[in-house]
Amino acid sequence: MASNEELDQDISVEIKKYQDKIDLAKKELSKIFVGQEDMINSLFEALISNGHVLIEGIPGIGKTILVRALAEITGCDYSRIQFTPDLLPTDIIGITTYDQKKGFQTIKGPVFTNFLLGDEINRSPPKVQSALLEAMAEKQVTIGTKSYKLEDPFFVMATQNPLEQLGTYQLPEAQLDRFLFKTIMRYPNNAEELLILDTNLNTKSFSDFGLKKILSKKEIIDSQKLASKITVEQKVKKYIVRLIDATRRPENYKLEHAKYISFGASPRASIGLYVASKAKALIKGKTYVTQEDVKEVAYNVLRHRIIVNFEGQAEDINTDMIINELLAKVKLL
Repeated sequence: MASNEELDQDISVEIKKYQDKIDLAKKELSKIFVGQEDMINSLFEALISNGHVLIEGIPGIGKTILVRALAEITGCDYSRIQFTPDLLPTDIIGITTYDQKKGFQTIKGPVFTNFLLGDEINRSPPKVQSALLEAMAEKQVTIGTKSYKLEDPFFVMATQNPLEQLGTYQLPEAQLDRFLFKTIMRYPNNAEELLILDTNLNTKSFSDFGLKKILSKKEIIDSQKLASKITVEQKVKKYIVRLIDATRRPENYKLEHAKYISFGASPRASIGLYVASKAKALIKGKTYVTQEDVKEVAYNVLRHRIIVNFEGQAEDINTDMIINELLAKVKLL
């Protein structure tokens, strides 16, 4: 039998391999997608965590290109759904039809893919949102009377526009909780925007960038399994639990923003911090999780899981401000 030291060495070699692969994938993405380094890191962390991402960002900053390019360099299938007020659940998952010659047939919807972009998810009513979120949670859909398992890896990146409220349907908190991350996609800086002028799909075609396949479907699945083997010490686990507890009982941690918290984070937040910090460690080439890894994923994991009350909204308090205070005041014991 191999010793623990030999097993640790084997894991370390595997982790270094995937760290190098992911670094190469990031460089390949940079051929077509300029800037947004934090966003790209978040996507890889979510992918390795086997989770999904909700992106809030204005139109025209490259969300569609990012997912399409990510699918290209990983050899994965890609689909896009434009959410609209008249979209139906069957438009997402598929339908059962009857043909006189062939009998009953199942036509599968765009959800049967590896990478799915749900564009402007808040433009469709809750019934339609639920069809996608059920697929995310269960990794399967039901068409007619039959259930169909979705192929691994299955990764959803949903977007919502923060600017427009007319004709939109706010995602309920229980549905938001299904997303591992909520990230904010911001404007590029001036230097990045200069590069965008020469590397945009209005002047070039997607094929002109010659994106190479860096990862495979199997390697993505293997990296997910490898991340689960990364060590999290008991003191770091307790730190995760205390961070979440501070969102529920903020007065016990003397948080100045306590009066603005309506509801704290759910147990999914604890799990989210746990699995995402492991993915963060893998991307850094480490075999163990540190407090810093937990802090670095905390904003994406907690941003949509802490509910600010009306008083906080009236005073322009957002969840990032609360997370700032959490990370400053909750210590590693």
